[in-house]
Amino acid sequence: MKKFLLVPVMALAFCGMSLGQNKGTVDAKMLNDIRSSFSLDASNTAIQNAITNSESIRELSLNRSKIGKTDHFFKYRVAVKGITNQKSSGRCWMFTSMNTIRPNVIKDLNLNSFDFSHNYNYFWDIFEKSNLFLENIIATANKDMDDREVVRYLKSPVDDGGVWNSFFNVAKKYGVVPAEVMPETKVSNKTREINSLLKEKLRGEGYKLRKLVADKASAKEVKAAKVEALKSVYRMLALCLGEPPVDFTWRYKDADGKISEAKKYTPQEFMALVAPEFAKDEMVMIMNDPTREYYKVYEIKNYRNVAEGINWTYLNLPNDEIKAFAMASIKNNQAMYASCDVGKQHNRKAGVMDMNTYDYASLFGVEFDMDKKARILTRQSGSSHAMTLIGVDVDENEKPVKWEFENSWGTSSGNKGYLTFTDEWFSEYMFRVVINKKYLDEKAQKALNSAPIKLPVWDYMF
Repeated sequence: MKKFLLVPVMALAFCGMSLGQNKGTVDAKMLNDIRSSFSLDASNTAIQNAITNSESIRELSLNRSKIGKTDHFFKYRVAVKGITNQKSSGRCWMFTSMNTIRPNVIKDLNLNSFDFSHNYNYFWDIFEKSNLFLENIIATANKDMDDREVVRYLKSPVDDGGVWNSFFNVAKKYGVVPAEVMPETKVSNKTREINSLLKEKLRGEGYKLRKLVADKASAKEVKAAKVEALKSVYRMLALCLGEPPVDFTWRYKDADGKISEAKKYTPQEFMALVAPEFAKDEMVMIMNDPTREYYKVYEIKNYRNVAEGINWTYLNLPNDEIKAFAMASIKNNQAMYASCDVGKQHNRKAGVMDMNTYDYASLFGVEFDMDKKARILTRQSGSSHAMTLIGVDVDENEKPVKWEFENSWGTSSGNKGYLTFTDEWFSEYMFRVVINKKYLDEKAQKALNSAPIKLPVWDYMF
């Protein structure tokens, strides 16, 4: 009998020793203290009943005192026409970039409406991202598969995401075309399947390239293998999106009913026609990142889509400075690319974003008190969506009280396609604005000319 009892006794002794060594254990005393902090009194019972029987915690926490308090009127607003719709794709950065140019095209050509072909630039964006992925795989082929940089590249060889420099790179190289020249397809409007297939194909080709390098293949052989991989990518894109035109003939009817002469353009020539300022590289990204020093320029390694293009580079500034520069741009009728954490405190039905729109603290009786810096460092908040910044409303002292976005989710979203957000929300959840350099003050201009501080491709902010 003693033999049979020996093992359980020893096991219990060992378990006790292990538990004693682990000071982070939730022991009986601690658990009892935690359990006793909650009781199903009448108030908690009512809240529990409401939450457990509700389809949405968010809807239960909607702050009644905020409803109807924010209107959609703005003292200063860019003259814009029409709302675009990116459908089920992650191309907000592309739509937003084009939406900053679109008002000038409508004005200069005296049009009732106009839009670019997002499908055309999407084709080249994914194609160029595929090339950059393969180049990154070749460059890191001698690193271990679990190296942090290699893992980052393999995690997402291509996707729809991007920022303003992504549009700048692809438009600079390939130009733009009107929407009717290369219309959207079912695939460009719903990109999940093609992205999944491209990722599988590219990971396989990347694995082969790594093996070629490991087997001491010549640079010529490696390049030839990369070109063959890109031929497959081009084929897949052409079958799903159509083949992009080398040139096209275009004419239009203006707002007075006059039909223009038909002219032949290359996409690059059309870009020069409709956006001459674009070629002058006058636009700069300014950003509010309280985790880093202000008045410094930062550059994220390999965050681009075109191998020879520019990386994501930005000047970090305090919110008040960004707001002042943005107001100057709006007053001058110039829309701006902007990006934010759109999901935070966003009342989609009202088209309003304001602090405490959803009062989770009162619903649960717990505090949610992180500031912007803490939210960034803990990955609780970051830029999730790009929209066009077009409006600002001010008080009697010309201080901003609320702002307006032109979104790319169609007219059924928000306030007929637009979103209004308070100045306080701007401070907490706005991250980036792309603006003409001429609106920056002397201090910001000087900082802009400093050498960028390099950040890794896996940086927490991106």
